Amino acid sequence: MSLDIVILAAGQGTRMRSALPKVLHPVAGNSMLGHVVATARQLAPQGIHVVIGHGAERVRERLAADDLNFVLQAEQLGTGHAVAQALPALSAERVLILYGDVPLIEADTLQRLLAQVGPERLALLTVDLVDPSGYGRIIRDEAGQVVAIVEHKDASPGQRAICEGNTGILAVPGARLADWLGRLSNDNAQGEYYLTDVIAMAVADGLTIATEQPQDAMEVQGANDRLQLAQLERHYQLRAARRLMAQGVTLRDPARFDLRGEVSVGRDVLIDVNVILEGRVTIEDGVEIGPNCTIKDSTLRRGAQVKANSHLEGAELGEGADCGPFARLRPGAVLKAKAHVGNFVELKNAVLGEGAKAGHLSYLGDAEIGARTNIGAGTITCNYDGANKFRTVMGEDVFIGSNSALVAPVTLGDGATTGAGSVITEDVPAGNLALGRGRQRNIEGWKRPEKIKK
Repeated sequence: MSLDIVILAAGQGTRMRSALPKVLHPVAGNSMLGHVVATARQLAPQGIHVVIGHGAERVRERLAADDLNFVLQAEQLGTGHAVAQALPALSAERVLILYGDVPLIEADTLQRLLAQVGPERLALLTVDLVDPSGYGRIIRDEAGQVVAIVEHKDASPGQRAICEGNTGILAVPGARLADWLGRLSNDNAQGEYYLTDVIAMAVADGLTIATEQPQDAMEVQGANDRLQLAQLERHYQLRAARRLMAQGVTLRDPARFDLRGEVSVGRDVLIDVNVILEGRVTIEDGVEIGPNCTIKDSTLRRGAQVKANSHLEGAELGEGADCGPFARLRPGAVLKAKAHVGNFVELKNAVLGEGAKAGHLSYLGDAEIGARTNIGAGTITCNYDGANKFRTVMGEDVFIGSNSALVAPVTLGDGATTGAGSVITEDVPAGNLALGRGRQRNIEGWKRPEKIKK
């Protein structure tokens, strides 16, 4: 059956105490609403309709996509009123209602919920809680059938003792929705049009109310303040850690690992503590990542090693290559097989050939460096003249003496050598030694200055 999804994302989130709309607050590097939209897409609906209100333009700008239809709720008059704003765009046989501040909901849970919906069946996602304070209570008859939902503020003491709570997530037959929403009343403690009142209407119309529950209660946890946001973050990260460990990854401490994007992993991967993976990261078999590393939009080939406190963005490490500790590989940095970058080395838009080495204290930008070339400490490729950038090209088996400055554009042929402390401004032919430094003079009888006595 066809499916429309409505995501309610109009709330202000006053308890966040933030100028940022609540649904744009991040969990694992993505906005809460972004997570919900990503899950909705997994269900392959014919339409995804996002109801926006507070900060509408910021939400629209952040999430704009061809498959999203944004609907404005100019006044926030309740969840039923919010869904009603999307009615003109709904035409599917089933309508699923989601919430933009409930980012951990799983597609599998929603699939089970949708399987319950039919022309005469409405499906409701409920959750059993030790403390259901704040949740609407699920009211069942003696046969165990759902007959209504009572909001916490409207519930009697006996109803508040019920531990089965309403998550707000429900799936309804599309043909019935307009009629139910048109009959909603705001005669309640909040003075709002509750979507939950649809349940009692469906019962009165003779429909069956089917229920499903999430595997994990945190799937339906929303975030109204910073504490709840932090709780969602930690739960997301522990869930991501469990999935990686199930794929054979060793995490030294699952509680000290953060995934803020997507990662694919091979076998026998080792990740130490305080590692952050962002964007799209590919990690092949046998890779080891040391503590306190951040890796973003990068690829680590088989057997590569990233040592402690290194930062990679838009980089690629070839098979058996290693970098760090304290290495920085910026976009376009490529280490070929068994290449080595040591501590306090920065690469940007530079390729380090197979077996090449840059052991320490160097900046290599806009450079192509051949196999087995050795870069001495303190080497800099001077690639920027204040207006334009130029490339430095080194052949194979080049030896760069410590504290060399290579002023691009410049090419060093295979087997070339530069003396320590040289400034190289001209091409160096293959096999040549290049010296570009002032001649040393030793002055006899020279006396150091002394402090003037006062």
